[in-house]
Order: sequence, then structure tokens, then C-alpha cells
Amino acid sequence: MAVTIRDVAKEANVAPSTVSRVIADSPKISEETKKRVREVMEKLAYYPNFQAQSLAQNSTQTIGVIMPNSAYHSFRNPFFPEVLRGICTIAHASKFGIYLSTGATECEIHDEVVSMVQGRRVDGIVLLYSRANDKTIKYLLDADFPFTVVGRPCSYISEITFVDNDNVATSKSVTNYLIELGHRKIAFIGGNQDFVVNVDRLSGYKAALKEAGITFNEDYVVLDHIVKTEAQQAIKTLMALDTPPTALVTKDDLIAYELVSHLEELGYKVPEDVSMVSFNNLMLSEHSKPPLSSVDINIYDLGYEATNCLIEKIKSPAKLAKHIIIPTKFIERKSCSRIMEAASKERG
Repeated sequence: MAVTIRDVAKEANVAPSTVSRVIADSPKISEETKKRVREVMEKLAYYPNFQAQSLAQNSTQTIGVIMPNSAYHSFRNPFFPEVLRGICTIAHASKFGIYLSTGATECEIHDEVVSMVQGRRVDGIVLLYSRANDKTIKYLLDADFPFTVVGRPCSYISEITFVDNDNVATSKSVTNYLIELGHRKIAFIGGNQDFVVNVDRLSGYKAALKEAGITFNEDYVVLDHIVKTEAQQAIKTLMALDTPPTALVTKDDLIAYELVSHLEELGYKVPEDVSMVSFNNLMLSEHSKPPLSSVDINIYDLGYEATNCLIEKIKSPAKLAKHIIIPTKFIERKSCSRIMEAASKERG
């Protein structure tokens, strides 16, 4: 016969209502009582009926997670499995399920979010991106629906809870690192400027050049859509300039791996001829050839903190917006060299 909540209450010597509050993690119940009740639940192999609880509490106990691209593209990027690991860790600990959604276009993503909200399929939403002029963020604000953003919002900053790195400062720092190595011809292989993270990193790159008295060269900026579709031609054009760059700041490690390969095809070696720094510090970067100098942006923590903030907001809707900055760490490896040691080539 199935164990009931009354059986747990009797064994723990508490009222059934107390067991219910322990299951809901009510702050009104002492930690000592929670511990005792949970031990009895485990001993009796009692599993709460969360579906029934959700109906009673008008809650789904589910968090929506919105990816910025289709599943095909998102899961080819190791950033997303790692940020999801952080999300799932805190969600599981807080007894929330995950509803994952992707979309091939901005319209598809927006329609899915509207469907989630109007259908009451989730209690709150984590957006894994921040896009300029995003109608989805405006919709969620107008609907007064709990949500958090991984990334600095473009607008309504004071009203939105978000978790991010200081991307301006981080990009400025890695560009300064290259400048300190003697480089003055530094290119920026950046991301889609619709996304705020890429705008901020380009700003940091420009700020470092300006402070060092280096003239910004538009020819040294290659945007994401070009790299994705014509990476080989993009780097070929860059290195064919009258004064080709001696160093590259790249948007992420995946792009960096590809660029190393294309540079070798053109007769350039990293770091002997071209130095390279990147972002995300993926596991493979330690073992790439050469090992890639990269910024560890603490991807797991971004997902964990964004979800933790969302759960707080779901439980206490009146909470004010929070802005959490996750620290970064530059991992110096072997993809950079001092300019006096670099044999800068012209393509023959």
C-alpha cells in the first residue's frame, strides 16, 4: 500500500500540514523539524505528488529556459550545456523542473514565450541571451511575469534582474594584455552586434586601443555573420591587408580553433606569427594546438545565479530587480607571444 502524507506525519510526530510545509520548504518550519521530516520521508520512501501540489498552489513548479538559436546550433556550442548544468543544479535542489525551448528565428522564440506565459506552462523564465530591441523582454515586463536574463539588458535595466560578466572590462583587459606584449595591430573577431555581450566586448576592445593611443581600424573588425559563413575567406582578407594584424581578439574558443586552422593554411603560425586570445575557456582549450589563452567566464555560475534569482522572484514577486556580476579569470596559455618574437609575415 502506498505511503501517505499522514504516515509520514505520524512517524515524525508532526501534523500532516507540517509535512506539507516541509515539502514546500516553508520558512515557517524550523531546520530541525525539516531535517526530521525529510529523514522520515526517505525512510518510508515517500515521494510527494508535485502535480497535485502544483494544482493546489496554482504553480507548475517548472522554469522555462529560452535559447537564442535553434537546438541544432545551440547544442553545438559547449556554452549552452554548461550553462544548463548550472540551471539544472539549482532547479533540482529547489524542486523545479525545466522546460527548454529553442527557436530558429526571433519571431519563433517570441511566439513560444507568449505561449508559455499565456498557457501558464511555467512559473518563470530564464532568457539565455540579451538582444537589442528585444520585444520578448518588453512582453515579459508588460505581462509582469517573473524572468531573469543571462546578459546585460539593452534597456529597462533598473526593472530587470540579470546575471552577467563585466564584458566591457574583460574585453579591455585581454586587449591590454596583447598591447603589453607589444602588439599594436590587433584585430577583433566579434559576434553579432544584435547581442549586447558582443557590443560590450567591442566597446572594451576599442577602449583599450584608445587608452593606448592606438588608432581604431575598421578593417580589423570582422563580424560574426561573416565568420560563420565565410570564415576562411574572412581571415584570408584580413591577413591580406597592407598591414595585417599581429594579434586577434576572438569572440569565443570555437571560432578561435577554426581560425588557427585557417591561419595555418595561409602559412601563419599561432603564436609565432599571430597571437590570439578568446573567451569561454572551454575544456578543449587546454588541449588545443597551441593551448589557447582564454577568459574563463564561469558559465556554470551564470546559469546557477540566474536561476536562483528567478526562483527567489517566483517565491517573492515583490522583490526588487537584482544585478549580479560574475567574475572572470584570464587563463594564460601558449597562443600569444611578444611582438619582438613574432615574425609578422606578408602573404606571398
